[in-house]
Amino acid sequence: MINVTKPFLPPQEEYIDFLDGIWSRNWLTNNGPLVRELELKLKEYLGVPEMLYLNNGTIAIQIAIKALSLKGEIITTPFSYVATTSSIVWEGCRPVFVDIDANTFNIDPAKIEAAITPETTGILATHVFGNPCDIDAIQEIATKHNLKVIYDAAHCFGTEYKGRSIYHYGDISTTSFHATKLFHTIEGGGVFTSDLELLKRMSFYRNFGHKTPEEFEMVGINAKNSEFHAAMGLSVLPHMSSILERRKKVSQLYSSLLKDNEIRTQKITSNSSYNYSYYPIVVDSQEVMLDVVNALNKKDIFPRRYFFPSLDTLNYVEGQHCPISRDLSSRIICLPLFYDLKESEAEYIAKIINEIVKSH
Repeated sequence: MINVTKPFLPPQEEYIDFLDGIWSRNWLTNNGPLVRELELKLKEYLGVPEMLYLNNGTIAIQIAIKALSLKGEIITTPFSYVATTSSIVWEGCRPVFVDIDANTFNIDPAKIEAAITPETTGILATHVFGNPCDIDAIQEIATKHNLKVIYDAAHCFGTEYKGRSIYHYGDISTTSFHATKLFHTIEGGGVFTSDLELLKRMSFYRNFGHKTPEEFEMVGINAKNSEFHAAMGLSVLPHMSSILERRKKVSQLYSSLLKDNEIRTQKITSNSSYNYSYYPIVVDSQEVMLDVVNALNKKDIFPRRYFFPSLDTLNYVEGQHCPISRDLSSRIICLPLFYDLKESEAEYIAKIINEIVKSH
C-alpha cells in the first residue's frame, strides 16, 4: 500500500539515546531541557530570532489570534486545511473568505481590499503546500488598513522568501510539526515572531498563564509539548538536508513523467525557495479526478483530495462564494510523496495517471 505520505523515522538508536536521558532525569514535560534544546536548534537551523514550541499547529493559530487581540472579522483563504478556518471560529471571530489565485493556490491580494470592513482586524493567510503568498502585497494592504497579519505556514519548513525563512514574515507565523510534515515531532507546532512582547504573551498562553508557580499573569491554556516529542524533533532535524533533497528528486521525476498531459500543478512564487512538501496535480474536471483516484485506489495507492472541500462551503460559516477555490478543490489531488518512495513507484503512479487522463 502506498499512502499520500509516510512519516520519516530516524534510526531507532538515535531516538533511544534521547530516551535514555529522559529516563535518567525523570523530567517528562513542563518546558524540559529537550524542549528548550529543540527551540534553540530550530532557531539556529531556520535563522529566526524567536519561536515557541507548542503541542500542535492548530493551537498555534489560536494563540496567535488571541495574542494579537483580533476581534470581529478576519480575512482568510477558503483553500486551506479546516484548522485555519475553525481556529478563527473557535476564537469567536468571523472568517471572511477571499478567493484564491488559480495558479499559486494562495489568497489573491487583489481581492482583499474589497473584503475589508470596519469590523476587520486581521488577515490570516496560508502558504499553500509551502508556496509563499504574495507577502509584499499582503503587508502593504495590512499596513494601509492597520491590520495584523498571521501566516499559516504549516507546510513551510525549509521554505524561504527573499533569502529568509518564511517564518520571518507577518506579525506572527505559525507552523505544524505533525507526523505528516517534512520536519515533525510526531505531534507539534510552533509560533514565530520578532516582537518580544508578543512572544512573552504567547509564552504565558502556552502554560496556563503562569508567571510563577503561584502567580498568573493572564488566562492561558495548555499548549506545552513533551520531552518525548522534542526528542523526535532532535532526532529528525539532522536528516533534513537529505529529506528535502529526496522530496525534490521525486517531485522532479513526477514533473518529467506527467508533463505531456493536460495536467497542471502549482505555480511557485518568485523569489522563493520551495521545499517540495506536496505534489498537487490539477486535472480538467472532477470526473477525471475521481477516475484517477479510483484507478490508483484499485492498485492500493492512495492520493489525497487536498484541500477538499473549499472552506467557504463549511456548514458553520456564513456563505461567501469563492468560485476559484471551489473549482480547484473539485479537481485537485496530492500524489504520494515521502522520503522513501521509490522512483519505480513514482513511475508506476505516473503511468496510471497518464493512462486515465489520455482516455478522457
